[in-house]
Amino acid sequence: MAVNDHLTSTAYVAELSRRIKNYRIDYPITQKELADKTGISPRSISRFESGEDIQLSNLIKILMALDLGDNINLLVPDTEKRPSYFLTEEKNKRKRATSAKKRRTENRTFQWGDEK
Repeated sequence: MAVNDHLTSTAYVAELSRRIKNYRIDYPITQKELADKTGISPRSISRFESGEDIQLSNLIKILMALDLGDNINLLVPDTEKRPSYFLTEEKNKRKRATSAKKRRTENRTFQWGDEK
């Protein structure tokens, strides 16, 4: 199932639980081992893998136990890390000042190629 704009929240939960269940099986780790690793009851893990809703904190614990914690950052992008953020940071940085004498000297030494 492809994730798209037409899915309900229930459908998203079902799809996410299906993916996590498949990942857990391929990991490989049993529901009991996952429960021991996360502190979540085996019953809650079983219900989640059946498509039922769970607490957000439990989902995060499961993702971290399956070494998927880094993917949490993909859920909502950090607006400070967008490419445009780095462009505005460059504009706001203070540039090194050049002395007025050096600028005048640089301006006088410039010649077009045909002015010799």
